[in-house]
Amino acid sequence: MSNAGRWGEWEPVIGLEVHVQLSTSSKMFSGAGTAFGAAPNSQACAVDLGLPGVLPVINRAAVHKAVRFGLAIGAEVNQHSIFDRKNYFYPDLPKGYQISQFEQPIVGRGSLTLTLADGEEKSVGITRAHLEEDAGKSIHDLVPGKTAIDLNRAGTPLLEVVSEPELGSPEEAAAYFRKLQSLVRYLEICDGNLAQGSMRCDANVSIRKRGSNELGQRTETKNINSFRFVEQAISYEIERQIGVLESGGTIVQETRLYDPDADETRSMRTKEDSDDYRYFPDPDLLPLIVSDAELNAIRDAMPELPEARKQRYIETLGLTAYDAELLVADPDTARYFEAAAAVAGDGKLTANWMLGELAAALNREELEIGSSKVAPEALGELVVRITDGTISGKIAKTVFEKLWSAEQPLTVDAVIEAEGLTQLSDSGAIETIVDEIIAANPKQVEQFRNGKEKVFGFFVGQVMKATQGKANPATVNEVLRAKLAP
Repeated sequence: MSNAGRWGEWEPVIGLEVHVQLSTSSKMFSGAGTAFGAAPNSQACAVDLGLPGVLPVINRAAVHKAVRFGLAIGAEVNQHSIFDRKNYFYPDLPKGYQISQFEQPIVGRGSLTLTLADGEEKSVGITRAHLEEDAGKSIHDLVPGKTAIDLNRAGTPLLEVVSEPELGSPEEAAAYFRKLQSLVRYLEICDGNLAQGSMRCDANVSIRKRGSNELGQRTETKNINSFRFVEQAISYEIERQIGVLESGGTIVQETRLYDPDADETRSMRTKEDSDDYRYFPDPDLLPLIVSDAELNAIRDAMPELPEARKQRYIETLGLTAYDAELLVADPDTARYFEAAAAVAGDGKLTANWMLGELAAALNREELEIGSSKVAPEALGELVVRITDGTISGKIAKTVFEKLWSAEQPLTVDAVIEAEGLTQLSDSGAIETIVDEIIAANPKQVEQFRNGKEKVFGFFVGQVMKATQGKANPATVNEVLRAKLAP
């Protein structure tokens, strides 16, 4: 169903705030480590704990990653920005404030282009992206009746990416989140690991009468960490808000959480406005200056971005827009494709095998492409043996399965030789087999010569059966047509 009739007279307005954990070895304002999975509170130093007399120092690597992101979304990079103190009190925030950016963020307005499920493209505005430090983690199910605090995450560098309220459905929101994950992985500024909290999403949702330009009261659902949960949480919140308004109630501005087990959002606390945080410039930090030389060096080192790579695949390798989009969505998949296609010399056929046999094998065993049991070079070699006529596409599937199931890596040629799978392309040998099959099936010959074209498939099948599937299909078709002609 289109969005136009999906919620009756209502339409949702959605914006996302995505927290991107920057992949630095130390924290935003201290030298403490950021490795995931360390023992609780083992990576929190005096600066992270806010002890008296300590001073923060800006992590320049985090700044460079933020600038790289700004360039990638076509945003204005503010070469002069400042850090502010965002004041609130919570057990996992030992200083009583978070160092963030408010009035002057490092990245201004930009945009991200999505490809939606129907193939349509949509540009979504990004309001800003600002640097800040993460808070610690409250653990509510470790000690009965109490909340445990792990401050390992306190001070970890984050880039908060704030979209315009331009997403019109849960599916668009998930597509935006997915595209953002792909981009930060291409830029190598974040590993994009949702399960480990490397990216977390806050969804701002409101509804209004269809056609209205006025925004309704919004709620914010915090810390969603999967594409599926983004869709489910937003869908639930839209339906909940419609139910409240249609029953005569009003929407309360509040912070909510999503419970995936119950598939519902629940109220956490009344939502604060920016004034409630009493922002003011952090007195311990000088303004952040990015020099022209730094900016130019970062721009010169930018990698090829997904959209540019997609266009290259279409224009130089002859891929369809759909296939190219699938291959560039994940940087590991794109790297595998590049390596395989370089060996194969045929980008289109390589793409077909990756999106067909390889994707099916990975899905069957629930593996990421980085754990593929067939190396990209081996897949490229397989394509070469198809294109040079050594094996047919059908035999290639058998070779692929042998490669996939082998306990030790094998070469394509070794499998072909060991299994005796070389394609039979000798026209003389095929003619001999065709003559025998024609002689043994006079009735079918007569039917074909009387215009029953589909009988031709019978003869092809008989030849392939007689050669155990090894006959070159093109040669078989050519010889049969000649021999069966009246």
